[in-house]
Amino acid sequence: MNTAWFYLILAGICEIGWAFGLKYSEGFTKLGVSVVTVIVMILSFVLLSQAMKTLPLGTAYAIWTGIGAAGTAILGIAFLNEPRDLIRIFCILLIIAGVVGLKVFSGAK
Repeated sequence: MNTAWFYLILAGICEIGWAFGLKYSEGFTKLGVSVVTVIVMILSFVLLSQAMKTLPLGTAYAIWTGIGAAGTAILGIAFLNEPRDLIRIFCILLIIAGVVGLKVFSGAK
C-alpha cells in the first residue's frame, strides 16, 4: 500500500472520530470535546487532501465518505445501541463492498 492509500484510510478513520465527536460535543457546548472534534476534523481534511495529490478525486472522496459512513454506523451499532436490523447491516455491507470495489478497480497505485 502506498502513502496516498495510507493517508486516505487514516482520513476515513478521522472522519469516524469527528462524527462521534459531534455527537458527544452536544452541539459544540462541551468545550474540550468540541476542540478535539475540530482538530480531528481538520486532520481528516488534511489527510484527504494529501491522498488526493495522487488518487483520483472521485475515488478518494467516495472511499473517504464510505469509510466514515460504514465505520460510524458500525460503531453506532456496537456502542450506542443503534438498530441492528438485518436490512441496515446489509446496507452497511453494500457500502463496504463499494469501497473495496473502488480500491480494487481504481487503477491508481
